[in-house]
Amino acid sequence: MSQKTVLITGGTSGIGRACALAFGRAGYAVAVTGRDAARLADTAGALAAAGIAHLAVQADVGDAAAAARAVADTVARFGGLDVLINNAGLSMRAKFADVDVKVLEQLMQTNFFGTVYTTKAALPHLLARKGTVVGISSIAGFRGLPGRTGYSASKFAMNGFLEALRTELLPAGVNVLTAAPGFTASNIRHAALVANGEPQHDTPRDEGQMMSSEEVAAHVLRAVAQRRRTLVLTGQGKLTVFLNKWLPGLMDKLVLANFRKEGGDF
Repeated sequence: MSQKTVLITGGTSGIGRACALAFGRAGYAVAVTGRDAARLADTAGALAAAGIAHLAVQADVGDAAAAARAVADTVARFGGLDVLINNAGLSMRAKFADVDVKVLEQLMQTNFFGTVYTTKAALPHLLARKGTVVGISSIAGFRGLPGRTGYSASKFAMNGFLEALRTELLPAGVNVLTAAPGFTASNIRHAALVANGEPQHDTPRDEGQMMSSEEVAAHVLRAVAQRRRTLVLTGQGKLTVFLNKWLPGLMDKLVLANFRKEGGDF
């Protein structure tokens, strides 16, 4: 059997980059996408230094043509596709009353439609190898978070899309994994958009106490090998999903109190 191939969108930092290295060290050929040429080159250098067969594609998967090109380039280089990891994403931090609606549109375009576009282009190749579609979602896709209305909406949409797709693909033997990290030490909060659409450039949370991107990547690699359907990470994340299902009124108060610790008018 030929070497397995994984395509990871948003593979230049955080969970995406960690997944690229983890899957590569596990024997996969790795293709990564990213919008920033410098970060893409840096990730390619790290993969090369680790002796990992790789391809770096500069692309914004929120654009359908760019997403299709990333898939086509991956298949042309490596001959097929076994795993697609939809990781590209944006976050936000602003009250809905204050935020420009265009920020929500931008998040939906990248987080949701980026997943849709790339999965659509990759599906024939994944069907041929009975592969796996992965969506890097969030606890915010199970429980709406204040200050993250657009982010939560995009992740809820992703979760619904992946659940429906999983059911459709059961007879075809393609697995669909929804992976929901809790708060993770990654770049996404530093790049989170504020009310006017500008990057936050900082994080209001102590990332030293969070799960690392490398730990998340190890869990994702294991879940793909086990062909799991759902992966919810961190004790806080699991508790949030559980309590939100059974005690939603209490969770409203607990979540609001937690986010008030970030400061700002929440």
